[in-house]
Amino acid sequence: YEKGDWLVRFDTLQPALEAGLTPTVVVDRPVIQQILLNHGVPEGTVRIKSRIKKYDELGPGQGVKVTLEDGSEAFADVLVGADGIWSSVRKQLHGLDKGADGAAASGAAGGALNEAEARRMAKESVLMAGGANRRFSGFTCYAALCEHKASNIEDVSYQILLGKDKYFVSTDGGGERQQWFALIREPAGGVDEEATPDNPTPKLTRLLNEFNKDEPGDANGDVWDDFAHELLIATPEENIKRRDLYDGSPLITQGWAKGQVAICGDAAHPMMPNLGQGGCQATEDGYRLSEELKTVTDTKDIEGALNTYFKKRIPRTTAIQIAAQLGSDLLVDFDKMMTIPLVGPFFLFMTQLSMPFILRFLYTPEF
Repeated sequence: YEKGDWLVRFDTLQPALEAGLTPTVVVDRPVIQQILLNHGVPEGTVRIKSRIKKYDELGPGQGVKVTLEDGSEAFADVLVGADGIWSSVRKQLHGLDKGADGAAASGAAGGALNEAEARRMAKESVLMAGGANRRFSGFTCYAALCEHKASNIEDVSYQILLGKDKYFVSTDGGGERQQWFALIREPAGGVDEEATPDNPTPKLTRLLNEFNKDEPGDANGDVWDDFAHELLIATPEENIKRRDLYDGSPLITQGWAKGQVAICGDAAHPMMPNLGQGGCQATEDGYRLSEELKTVTDTKDIEGALNTYFKKRIPRTTAIQIAAQLGSDLLVDFDKMMTIPLVGPFFLFMTQLSMPFILRFLYTPEF
């Protein structure tokens, strides 16, 4: 192959149609949150700045008492920890170290953080990872949503540009916008230089060098496709967020539920963003959880319903966690594989062959 060649092309629409789904409609997460707030729950139900400090089960069928960091208490029949990769609920559920929970974000696009918070959280994540049994992926991720109609939008809805120790991902964000992610292999805990009069855009400056479209290219000698440059220059510095990416092993033996307490989303199955499934799997968790809890006629049956929720969800999320992690590792090392006789062509062939099946599995609405 030559630089600039498409290594793999696949149809994202046909597998969805075969699964009985309509074509994708892009809806921003803040919009979904606002819809749920306005129409899904009674006013005043949602509270912010009220992280869980601890919880106490009051006995089978007797509910849970939750103590919040502000000292207030809440009582409920069920406690569901949907509090992210550094989950406070999971820390107690699995008996993790004292420093295993916190507020740091880890997803590719998660968390609306300002620069000061991002710097602090980069350091805190390193400290929390060991106690929380989470794995640093080896990548730091820059991400942004830019107001820009992509030059190839009529032909390409999702693409990955590959190079040595880094790759650039873009996807249609709807409304003449592009969501992009730049993943770079480097140690955890790094932060960007602070803005100065000489360099008012340190993130953008770095990224334009990392994905340089002009000779002699980046530090590895790779000359990148113009498309990365097109999206980068369309993105204001203040819109670019950076965070290290963490994931974790499937919690097959530890479980997601105990008594009247359960976890879901990144608290249960953090994963790399390659398949775009972090938020999707959390949504599926919520659906399955509600379906199982609908069967409860007595509070003593809650524990059984939560265990059923876990047993039905764990096979699917395990497969997707493994696929996302494997895909990320293979992508960044593709250049090495392509230098090995037979291995590189075999990898490309298997990727092309498997993608329709992977997409059909992701689109299957039975979860």
